[in-house]
Amino acid sequence: MSGHNTHDAHLDDHHDDSGYHGSYRDYLIGFIASVVLTAIPFALVMTGVLPVQATAIIIVAFAAIQMVVHMVYFLHMNSKSEGGWNMLALIFTLIIVVIAVAGSIWVMWHLNTNMMPVHTMQGMG
Repeated sequence: MSGHNTHDAHLDDHHDDSGYHGSYRDYLIGFIASVVLTAIPFALVMTGVLPVQATAIIIVAFAAIQMVVHMVYFLHMNSKSEGGWNMLALIFTLIIVVIAVAGSIWVMWHLNTNMMPVHTMQGMG
């Protein structure tokens, strides 16, 4: 009988109920949403029904939505997980990424507009 209690205590040490681990239904919803969020931009690119700029904007939007789907349904991130620290780390990461991407685009845009055109340089010589 004492072996049974020791075995139960051993199982309790390795069993962690503190985090949400998801259900089969959650994984299935996440998988279906991921497939749909991948198939729609793929179809737009393959058919070419929209202009390139509109297609690119839609692809970026669907990618952002798909990242949220993955974080919620597969990584189980929400405002309650890990006492809110996961959400705080995510917000900090997003701020850094937005600053880096926006700064890079700003620098590239201004470098492109402020560079001397090639035909002007040829006329100088």
